[in-house]
Amino acid sequence: MVKFRRMSLAVAISIGLMASGSAMARCKDPASAGVDWHGCNMQMVMLEKADLAGANLEGAFLSGTVFTGSRLSQANLQRTELVRTSFEKADLSSANLEKALAARALFTAAALKNAHLVKAEFHRVNFEGANLSGADMAEGDFIRNNFANANLTGANLVGATLPRSIFNGANLTGVSFKRAYLYWARFEGTDLSAVKDLTQEQLDITCGDQMTKLPPSLSVPKSWPCGED
Repeated sequence: MVKFRRMSLAVAISIGLMASGSAMARCKDPASAGVDWHGCNMQMVMLEKADLAGANLEGAFLSGTVFTGSRLSQANLQRTELVRTSFEKADLSSANLEKALAARALFTAAALKNAHLVKAEFHRVNFEGANLSGADMAEGDFIRNNFANANLTGANLVGATLPRSIFNGANLTGVSFKRAYLYWARFEGTDLSAVKDLTQEQLDITCGDQMTKLPPSLSVPKSWPCGED
C-alpha cells in the first residue's frame, strides 16, 4: 500500500512537471497571430509592430512591454497586468480587456473600436487621440485617465468611475454616463450636447468652461470654471 502511494505521488509529480514544462514551452512561442500566451510573464518585451491578432493573453504579465503599432484586434487581454505598457498606435479593435489592470499605460492614437473594457481598472492611463467608438467600459475604474481628443462615439460608460479624467475635445456623441462618477472630470471645450443619461447632479461636480456645450435640459454649474487640479 505504501509502495502504491509512493508510485502515485511520483506519477503526480511527473505529470505536474510535464504540464509546467509544456506551459513554459508555450510561453516561448514566437509572436504570431493567435499565439497562446495566457498566464505568461512577458514583461519588458519589445513587440513593436507585432501581429498578435486573436492572441490569447489572458492573465499575462505585460508590464513595461512595448506594443507600439502592433495588431491586437480581437485579442484576449482579460485580467492582464499593464503597468507602464505602451499600446501607442496599436490596433486593439474588438479586443477583450475585461478586468485588466493598467497604470500609467499609453494608448495614445490607438484603435479600440468596440473593445471590451468592462470592470477594467485603469489609473492615469493616456488615451489621447484614441478611437474608443462603441467601446464597452461599463463599471470600469478610469481614474485620472486622459481622453483628450479621443473618439468615444457610442461608448458605454454606465457605472464607470471617472474622477479627474480629462475629456477636452473628445467626441462624446451617444456616450451613456448613466450612474457614472464624474468628480472633477474635465470637460473644458467639450461638446456634451449629444451625451445620454447625464444628470444635473453629475454635471455639478465636473469642470467645464464657456466653450463647453450642454444638453438642453442641463444648466451651467455655478462652480465652473474650476481651478487647476
